[in-house]
This record gives sequence, C-alpha cells and structure tokens, in this order.
Amino acid sequence: MTQPQRLTQYAHGGGCACKIPPGELEAVVSNLVGDAAPQGPGELLVGLDDGDDAAVVKLSGGMAVVATADFFTPVVDDAYDWGRIAAANALSDVYAMGGSPVVAVNLLAWPRDLLPMELAGEVLRGGLEIAREAGCHVAGGHSVDDPEPKYGMAVTGVADPAYLMRNDAGVAGTPLTLTKPLGIGVLNSRHKSTGEVFAQAVATMTQLNRAAAEAAVKAGAVCATDVTGFGLLGHLHKLARASGVTARVDARAVPYLDGAREALRDGYVSGGTRRNLDWVMPHADTGSVGADELLLLADAQTSGGLLVAGEVPGYPVIGELLPARPDGKTLEIR
Repeated sequence: MTQPQRLTQYAHGGGCACKIPPGELEAVVSNLVGDAAPQGPGELLVGLDDGDDAAVVKLSGGMAVVATADFFTPVVDDAYDWGRIAAANALSDVYAMGGSPVVAVNLLAWPRDLLPMELAGEVLRGGLEIAREAGCHVAGGHSVDDPEPKYGMAVTGVADPAYLMRNDAGVAGTPLTLTKPLGIGVLNSRHKSTGEVFAQAVATMTQLNRAAAEAAVKAGAVCATDVTGFGLLGHLHKLARASGVTARVDARAVPYLDGAREALRDGYVSGGTRRNLDWVMPHADTGSVGADELLLLADAQTSGGLLVAGEVPGYPVIGELLPARPDGKTLEIR
C-alpha cells in the first residue's frame, strides 16, 4: 500500500535506541528490588534483581512461565516491517531465557489525528505474521491515542526450569557467542535521516532468535541475554556483573552488517548509542581499541541476536568470560 508518511519522522528516537538510558533505569527500579516483593503463586526464579530479559515463575507442576513486554517507536518507515520487527524483538526476550512463546497481546499507541488507522492495521498485520511464524497465539491487546506511534507486545511463554538461560549464570572459562551481526543501530539512524532502505538490516531484525536459542540450549548453555537497546557492551556488562566475572571481547571477531562502518563514518550514531558507551566506560578496560570501534560495539540494536556464554554451533565466538578482575572492571576489549 502507498505510504505518504515516513513513520520514523513521527518519533523522537527509533526502535530500542529510544530506551531510557540504562543507568537512569537502574536507579528508578532499584527500590523495587528486595525482600518486600509482592508474593504470588509459584516460585519467582528470575525477577528484577539482575535486569534479566524476562520474568520467570516456576509453577507447582514443574513448568515455568516466562513473561515479558517490549514496545518502541518506529524504527523503519514501512508499517508492516515495523510490526514484524517489534514482534520479533518482543518474542526474543522469551527465547533469550531458553523458553518458547505461547501467547502475545498487542500494545499499540497511535496518533489517530495524524496517521491513518489503515497504517496501524499494517503494523498489527506485521506483528501477527511474525507471531504466526513463531507458533505463538495473538489474542487482542490494548491501544491508546498517543502523539507518538509506538508498538510492541506483551508475551507469555513457557520453559523447563532445568534448562533456563539467565544472565547471572556465567562461568569463567566459557566462550562468548553472538548470533546476529551488529550495526543495526547505525543503519537505522541512516534510514531515519535519509530514507534509504537497508534490506539487510530489516532481514536481521525480523529474524526470530528461536533457532539460536534452541541451539544454545542443546549445546548446554545456561547463561545468555539478547542484544538490544543497551548495545553489545551494555548487555555484556550486565551479564558479567550479574555473574561475578569479567568479559573479554575480541573486537576483530565481532561481525557487522554491510554498510555499518560506512554509516558510522558518515556520523549516523544515535544518542542512545553514545549513552550506552558513556555508561560502560567506567567499567571497561579498552586497551588500544579506538573510539569508532567502541561506538560500534555499543551500537543500540533493535531485535538483535543472542549473546550466549557457551559455544553455539554455526555462530561466531567473539570472546570469553574470565575470572573477576581485582579492579572490579567487568569488560576487557581487545
């Protein structure tokens, strides 16, 4: 269908780059962590403590329920593709825990006086298409009239508690595997500024993390996270901090999408990416790695891949987990 509007022009930021900065977010939720957490049925296995990808509750029958929600502003101009990307991103949180999505509900904010509702229908159609690919039910949702368009999903899944992947289970001596190339953020920033369409970025963002998650669990991985708005370095810092280890990244081994370095060279770096790097720098030993390389490693991804503590067949190893350093730094970049 014809789209006279560029959706990205109705958003102050794009995709996961519009997240609240990690340092600010941790300060806000810090008072929600502790002994006074609300009680409910089952056993809370994963909550707020380490900022993991989803909440996990073990029920009396032995199965665990995985719950998450994710939504964001337009990351591309095509409404259908935006819906597909947002749905794949929301489902990723369940896969990152080693779970399988069961049912999702839509979360839609729409400026109904500015953008036709037909475009909203295209967004929802894209989300439904990806959910169908994942074998996940979509059952309704919630919508509001909002000056800025936003879309995503709340997803409920299931997992075997014996095969969970969580961000606090990393062990020194374990390799680090990345299942999608980086560079989504700089390409999306270029798209927002110029209107250029990058098919390789759309294909990467709409690719489900299901196969990668299944391969990771089969390989015996117990520690993983997905790489989204806080960038590779931000999510890796959280994983290393939660696990009490140091993470070493071999910058030369990290794969990038075609065009990512050119987009960086031409200055298409989001504010979210710069905030990511500012946040991790006090915790990082960067050696002789240059500023441009660090920006790419901190690039705010949308619907990025899994970062797995363990070797996953078919995906590149980009580093390893090491014993905790005496100086407390969680990241070594070489």
